[in-house]
Amino acid sequence: MTTAQTQGLIGMLTVLGILVLLVAPAVVGILRDRRIDREIRNTQRQRRYFTSTVTHHS
Repeated sequence: MTTAQTQGLIGMLTVLGILVLLVAPAVVGILRDRRIDREIRNTQRQRRYFTSTVTHHS
């Protein structure tokens, strides 16, 4: 491998590393939002189930 090829490889890896550092927080945020949305949906389903099974004969 020549010096030019080595420098090109180092440059590409540097750019790739910077890209990963910029994209990683966005991906983590998206995954966190999806988890929160899933928890909200599950809570809403549970509330609908429990309120529909309650009788008003008290």
